Amino acid sequence: MTTSFALEPMRGIVLADQISERSIRAENVVKEFHTEHGPRRVLDDISFSVRMGERMAILGRNGAGKSTLISLLAGVERPTSGKIHRGLNMSWPLGLGGAFEGQMTGYDNCRFIAKLYDAPLKDLVEYVADFTELGSQLFTQTRYYSDGMRARLAFGLSLAINFECYLIDEVILVGDRRFQQRSHDEFVRRGKDCAMLMAIHSMEFAKEFCSSALVLKNGRGRVFYDLDLACSIYATL
Repeated sequence: MTTSFALEPMRGIVLADQISERSIRAENVVKEFHTEHGPRRVLDDISFSVRMGERMAILGRNGAGKSTLISLLAGVERPTSGKIHRGLNMSWPLGLGGAFEGQMTGYDNCRFIAKLYDAPLKDLVEYVADFTELGSQLFTQTRYYSDGMRARLAFGLSLAINFECYLIDEVILVGDRRFQQRSHDEFVRRGKDCAMLMAIHSMEFAKEFCSSALVLKNGRGRVFYDLDLACSIYATL
């Protein structure tokens, strides 16, 4: 199977799942950005579905559209054409720490999220403090946080809420080896009961943890359920 053939979209993969509303679906999604040289099509006719308990890796080189797709799924961006169906309670993109108000402390952000999602503040703060290991920095304004600290806070806050689907954008590699192992263990524990879409570079993690992979190249994409095949194709891009 050649790479160009492998990245032709699988027509009909969404149609087979349309009887189930309990899923995240992309239907013929196109995303274009206007540049000084004219429109640039980042995603071209992307279709897939993910249900509860399924974990999809989004694989592609830098600039392939992984983060753009995550933003579309989260509603941060709107598709140029096509549809996105959100039939599961979805997290914001894990790894997206730029949305924090710099004047607010980590604790202030915990309080805001607790009120927004009607979650017990004490339990949420205890979870975030334990998982992120930010210590006294939790009471520091986030404008003084490093990128890694922001990502930890965003990650911890996301996991403190029981979402049905998690969007993950390279956050797996945040922090030292010990924190990465804790993150991995948490993914494994939660992955049995929820859906996940992960824009990652790690082929080892994809093969170990994911049930399918969407491989992106030049805006086109195809879903694979054979993770070894998906990773071998990704390695040639």
